[in-house]
This record gives sequence, structure tokens and C-alpha cells, in this order.
Amino acid sequence: MTNTIALITGANRGLGYETARLLGERGMTVFLGCRDEERAGVAAADLRAAGHDAHPLHLDVTDEKAVQAAAETIERTHGRLDVLVNNAGIGGFAESGGPSQTPLSAIRRVYETNVFGVVAVTNAMLPLLRQAPAARIVNVSSEVGSLTTMTDPGSPLAQLQATVPYPSSKSALNMLTVMYARELADTRILVNAANPGYCATDFNGNTGYRTAEAGASVSVHLATLDADGPSGLLWGDQSMSHRTDTSGPLPW
Repeated sequence: MTNTIALITGANRGLGYETARLLGERGMTVFLGCRDEERAGVAAADLRAAGHDAHPLHLDVTDEKAVQAAAETIERTHGRLDVLVNNAGIGGFAESGGPSQTPLSAIRRVYETNVFGVVAVTNAMLPLLRQAPAARIVNVSSEVGSLTTMTDPGSPLAQLQATVPYPSSKSALNMLTVMYARELADTRILVNAANPGYCATDFNGNTGYRTAEAGASVSVHLATLDADGPSGLLWGDQSMSHRTDTSGPLPW
């Protein structure tokens, strides 16, 4: 094996783009999976101009045919996948108020990307991940998916407005991470969830206090774990909680 092959979903901007850039800096061949082929092409061209081996890949995580086609492309060109970063996600905040005012359509739309899309991509890529010597799966989650943190009166997160779609989708994603880690425990594939922290990206109108690079570094850490690294954890920035440390495993 001469290089490491990585796929990042939702990679044309924000955390996904920074993840692709940082993995490219480590010499990996990176596929930028994006719904918009033109934007993917521009992002990949920018990375290539900086000396990275980057390739655009049409990938709408809510479209099973597109997901399968993406897997077939990677199989045809490289025959394996070493790193999968399930980064694509949506918020759905504008469509929901409190739980009792939230339309089911808003929840379904968020889950299609944040939960079902992760299952679709992971299952399609697993045969390729199994061909790698030591693959890594990273699910980009959030501390707002932690029941412990969200119900801790000492945590600022406990004061957030009660809303259903996004936080519950990340709780579901955290459990998906645990279940995939359990299923793959007897393989050389490690599966973890990344909490990037509150980063300034288009996702939140650039209101975050962490940089996209800082947030992406959490995914990069999990994507490059040694063989004895953890599996089945939510890991990353803890600076929005009352805890004093800033990185490590987060409570569920």
C-alpha cells in the first residue's frame, strides 16, 4: 500500500473541507463527497493547487443510488477505503420550535441526512473498509447529543432552547457509533464519534468561537488512531461544558 484513501462527506466547505485539507497534508488521497458536483470540483481543485491529492466525488447521502455509485467509483479506482468521515449534516433549526411545535417533516428531513445518510454511506463503504489494513470510521456528532451533558444543570448546554431535530439526531448518531463499534469489534476497524465544538462555519452563520480547522482536528485525530486506539466513543472538544479539560472522551 503506497497511500491512505479517505472519503469525507459534505466536504466542499466548513468542517468537511478542513478535514479533507488536514488529511491531505498527511499525505492521504482524499475524496470530497458532495451533493453539488461543481462545488466539489472547485474545492478539490483548491486542494490540488496546494499540493494535495484530492478528488471530487458526487455523493448525496440521502440518495442510495448516488451512495452506491460513489462506492463503486472508489472500488474501481483504489479497491479499498482506509478512512471514512461521515461529516455531512444539517441543522433544521429554522423549521422547529419547541418539541410540541415541531412538525414531523422537520424531524424526518434532519434524520435523512444526519442518521439514515450515515447508515447508507457506512454500509455501502464497509466492504471497501474491510479491504484496508486498519480502517477508521469517524461520525461527526455533537455534544448536544449527550444525555448526560444536556441534563447537567452545571453545563451551559442544559440552558439551550428545547428543540428536537438536531440534538436527537446526534443522540441517534452516537448510538449508531456504539453499535457499529460493537459489530466491528473483532476487526481492525475503529469507529468513533467526533465532537468538533462550536466552530465558526456557514452551519451556524459563523458565530462559533472555534475555528473550522480546530474542529476538524478532532476528526483527523480519530481518523489516524493507532491500532490500540479506542472504539465506540464520543471524543473531542469539551469547552462548552462545565468540565475544565478541553479534549478527550465525552459522557453519553
